[in-house]
Amino acid sequence: MRTELSQRLGIEHAVFGFTPFPAVAAAVSRAGGLGVLGAVRYADPTALRRDLDWLAAHTDGKPYGLDVVMPAKKVEGVTEADVEAMIPAGHRHFVTDTLARHGVPELTEGDRAGWRITGWMEDVARAQLDVAFDYPLALLANALGAPPADVVRRAHAHGTLVAALAGSARHALRHRDAGVDIVVAQGYEAGGHTGEIATMVLTPEVVRAVAPLPVLAAGGIGSGEQIAAGLALGAQGVWLGSLWLTTREAALGPPALLAKLLAAGSGDTVRSRSLTGKPARQLRTAWTDAWDDPGGPGTLPMPLQGLLVAEALSRIQKYEVEPLLGTPVGQIVGALTECRSVQAVFDDLTSGFERAVARLTGYAHQGAT
Repeated sequence: MRTELSQRLGIEHAVFGFTPFPAVAAAVSRAGGLGVLGAVRYADPTALRRDLDWLAAHTDGKPYGLDVVMPAKKVEGVTEADVEAMIPAGHRHFVTDTLARHGVPELTEGDRAGWRITGWMEDVARAQLDVAFDYPLALLANALGAPPADVVRRAHAHGTLVAALAGSARHALRHRDAGVDIVVAQGYEAGGHTGEIATMVLTPEVVRAVAPLPVLAAGGIGSGEQIAAGLALGAQGVWLGSLWLTTREAALGPPALLAKLLAAGSGDTVRSRSLTGKPARQLRTAWTDAWDDPGGPGTLPMPLQGLLVAEALSRIQKYEVEPLLGTPVGQIVGALTECRSVQAVFDDLTSGFERAVARLTGYAHQGAT
């Protein structure tokens, strides 16, 4: 699974593994891919430095990257407290009532909401980058499109390639014009924030739009055969996220959540704004149903929604309230039926890729006779 891009980055396989878990990112890099650590949960730069230290020590000298959530346009003078004050009282009551209906206990004194979308704040994201550029990052990816121009320049000066996620060819063209090096074409099937165009359609559209810029296919990819399909569509690699959630290295949290992922089918996810305010694919739960109910107050725009639900989601996870318990995950969840090591997943990816290439080569030979 080698391409021009994988050779440029010095990785054996053109597999980019996005994950919030340092142990998974390290294992992906050790297996021959490029582990990319998600930074959005690191409100404290000290915690990010600790985990990047660990990552650097456990990748056996292999390259790795970081994924941030940073808007291209800066909003001056807005603090988290300012944003919190914008949340309507009615929405807060809706959260309280929903948790009460399901008997979700309060957090104990001293507990703090562990799940917060804070990386979107300009000061938080830049503090993360101040830490990150102390490390030899091979890749800096941005989940909200192209990062600000000064960040792109800083990354390039550091010798770091910049990637940006795109849900349409129009977005991809903006990323190209902003100076990014790699466009991640993330299809509708993907977990987390995603658009409305399926991977099979989106990937070749983006490849044509930004050529010769390298493109990674993302969304609904979880096998070597699907990787082969992505490369056949013109991508130079694949961006995989959901696939790692049920690996042994993932610190997923509640056992009940792992059980739900292993039992879920490909039709058990939904694109909902309930998590962050932007459409994000996740497990369908009583929580997503409540927010998507026309009789409810509706979700708030990002970042208000993420701040509104932070403590509620922490309570749901801590007490493992099964009907409400969910996580961002793509439609590939239907293929996640057992816990395996990251290396075992890679072994399956490479063998499946070889089978697909051999099958296609056989078809080509038949056509030539």
